[in-house]
Amino acid sequence: MAVPKRRQSKQRQRKRRTHVKAAMPVVTSCPRCGDPKAPHRVCPTCGYYRSVQRLEVEEF
Repeated sequence: MAVPKRRQSKQRQRKRRTHVKAAMPVVTSCPRCGDPKAPHRVCPTCGYYRSVQRLEVEEF
């Protein structure tokens, strides 16, 4: 089995991993109430999805 002759430096290792990172979460605004929400999900504030109320939300 092949074994590396020398240890890779931290810099070389980090250069290789520059593209390995978490993606930013996508957030859109709700067309009904304007609050931020994830796309293709029910709005947690108003409970609507595609102009139909899908979730009963308590008012405070």
